[in-house]
Amino acid sequence: MKFSDRLNNLPPQFFAKLAQNVTAAVAEGRDIINLGQGNPDQPTPPHIVKAVQEAAEKPEMHKYSPFRGTPEFRQAASDFYKRQYDVEIDPDTEVAILFGAKAGLVELPLALMNEGELMLLPDPGYPDYLSGAGLANVKYEIMPLLAENNFLPDYRKLTEEQKQLAKLMYLNYPNNPTGATASLSFFEETIQLAKKSGIKIVHDFAYGAIGFDGKKPVSYMQAEGAKENGIELYTMSKTYNMAGWRVGFAVGNKQMIEAINLIQDHLYVGLFPAVQHAAAVALTADQTCVDDLVKLYEQRRNVLMAECKRIGWDVTAQSGSFFAWLPVPAGFTSEEFTEFLLEKADVAVAAGNGFGEYGEGYIRVGLLMDEERIKEAISRIEQLGVFLK
Repeated sequence: MKFSDRLNNLPPQFFAKLAQNVTAAVAEGRDIINLGQGNPDQPTPPHIVKAVQEAAEKPEMHKYSPFRGTPEFRQAASDFYKRQYDVEIDPDTEVAILFGAKAGLVELPLALMNEGELMLLPDPGYPDYLSGAGLANVKYEIMPLLAENNFLPDYRKLTEEQKQLAKLMYLNYPNNPTGATASLSFFEETIQLAKKSGIKIVHDFAYGAIGFDGKKPVSYMQAEGAKENGIELYTMSKTYNMAGWRVGFAVGNKQMIEAINLIQDHLYVGLFPAVQHAAAVALTADQTCVDDLVKLYEQRRNVLMAECKRIGWDVTAQSGSFFAWLPVPAGFTSEEFTEFLLEKADVAVAAGNGFGEYGEGYIRVGLLMDEERIKEAISRIEQLGVFLK
């Protein structure tokens, strides 16, 4: 039996290949320090776990959820945006419940674009953005994210044709993989572009809680006029260590939210109500657990940066997310250096070119191991002699 053209057009699953390489090395009995993953290593906070346990015992939770999510969860998302960002969100028309933010990102081209239309994607960027383009059979062109522009797209480099033809633009700050953050003025510039061109903006705010050096990441929704042409996707995975729970939400433009809801009406029935209840509890309860998590990641980042500099690795500390974007030493491509580290040091990292053409020359390192394992990883790399002090 042949697969459909739609499946055959999908890009290779970058993270699946990365996991396979690490699994194979572990199967050989090697002590692999896996800094290539994006899976939070801390448990879900106890009060959230307790919430789902108690909810799961209630018979009313065992029925189908409302197609468009429980009123409790949608209201919690609205309250969260008011409390965290002072943004008013209508829980009935400006919130869409997602089966994880990834699902929303992949669905959106299917919901908002016709075959052959153009979308603009950041490069380097989250590889699964390409999955949405492939499934919808739409064209995409890249916006390079360069160090000299603080890993922000330079809208002056967009052609008039791109501005006229593009229907959808994806952004992601704090950024995966670079760890860069965006300012309110950048989002205001983005909104002006959207107004003039008619491009719809999708801001992937997966790492929205994780900002360092006393600076809270800015929400796209905080910029005046954001709702006119854009939405923002938020996931519970990173803020509350709920990656396996597969729950998130989108907020913003009513028409775009309705498009998500409509396609999900046909793809799903509804997320388990007990999970939605626990997500609502996470959003509305005391946020000390989030503050503690951000402190943990910042401590790990500081250890990683100090250790890299100690061995002569010229690195720059990222301002958000739980990733570091590190330059590859001379004489290696991103993929060669990644293979070299796994083979010679038993350290797994993600090759930068897996995130796009402009990821070449970098590797992505996750802050998802304790400080001692991070130190051990850099010590192993030091023994390879590729950096000069």
